[in-house]
Amino acid sequence: MNERAGCYQSQPTGYKAFIPKNQPPKPAIEIGEDVRKLLVSTEQKLAELNGIGFSLPNPDLFIMMAIRKEALLSSQIEGTQATMTDVLTYETWEEVDNLDDVQEVVNYIKALHHGITRIDQLPLCIRVIKECHEILLNSVRGHEKTPGEFRKSQNWIGQSLKNAIFIPPPESEVPELVGNLEKFINQEDHIPILIKCALIHYQFETIHPFLDGNGRIGRLLIDLFIHWKELLDKPLIYTSLFFKENRQEYFDRLMMVRKNGNFEQWVEFFLTGMHWSAKHAIEKIKQILLLQDNLRQKIVKEKKASVRSIQLLDILFVSPLTTINDIAEKLDISFQAASEQIRFFLALGILEEITGQKRSRRFAFAPYLRIVEE
Repeated sequence: MNERAGCYQSQPTGYKAFIPKNQPPKPAIEIGEDVRKLLVSTEQKLAELNGIGFSLPNPDLFIMMAIRKEALLSSQIEGTQATMTDVLTYETWEEVDNLDDVQEVVNYIKALHHGITRIDQLPLCIRVIKECHEILLNSVRGHEKTPGEFRKSQNWIGQSLKNAIFIPPPESEVPELVGNLEKFINQEDHIPILIKCALIHYQFETIHPFLDGNGRIGRLLIDLFIHWKELLDKPLIYTSLFFKENRQEYFDRLMMVRKNGNFEQWVEFFLTGMHWSAKHAIEKIKQILLLQDNLRQKIVKEKKASVRSIQLLDILFVSPLTTINDIAEKLDISFQAASEQIRFFLALGILEEITGQKRSRRFAFAPYLRIVEE
């Protein structure tokens, strides 16, 4: 077995745990011509996404969409059963049938917001990672597994320790390994930022420093690192869609590094994922901008259109689920006037009624939800 990435060591009770070597790898990552081209192309895509972020009329709208998507998809990789509509329903009315699953996604959103705020004040350090972890596991599945603290016992990936797919380093090794990872994150070197990001994610997942939530925190670390290094000024990317769609390959390629020290194949896969994710985010933003433009034109052509109608459209892009009372309050108009606007939007196919009731009706901004839920 190639020990470039680390080696398995027998533990007192008989199992073997993997002890990773510190980053960066030795010998250094070989960047062949194909990977160099992929790296340049990915950097260009991220720069394009960043540029679009600066030119958006309402960047917060897209930031929230991207953060919700990342939170949802990263949680789904770990088996959370929730949809974008569930998350929006909870944000709007604080009531859903699958509250436990939705709360996990909402916690991820809070953790990511917290991390981004913190690294504007601090370096990307253990303290920030622990704070994000504490928020992630607050009052949800795994809340009893010491949120915000590194593990004090052995963990594993698989059904049991005996039949584990992977056994990370024992708890005694965790503080030093994470300390060395923190040094690697913060040290100045000549490793391209995206390749360094791939190595950080791999190393974090291999150390598996928490009892629960390692996958989600490891993916959150990707967002934090590229924001901290100013590759993206705003969190407009959601890499977890790529990892979810290639879930088994994602896990297999991480294992391949541990088995034979082949970091190069992991870096190439990671860069492919970043390129795909940046391209996908650009396409989504363009689709939403086009939808905004088309719907405005559609509204303006109608005799019933008013300034209130355009204001309502803008509101729906921020809050895609609504009621007549919500609209009356946000537009500062009567219930009757809000009802008329809703009827107008129902006739245009902009809104759909989602309860099937005569009273306490709720409405969804269907064309927008179709784009973000794809």
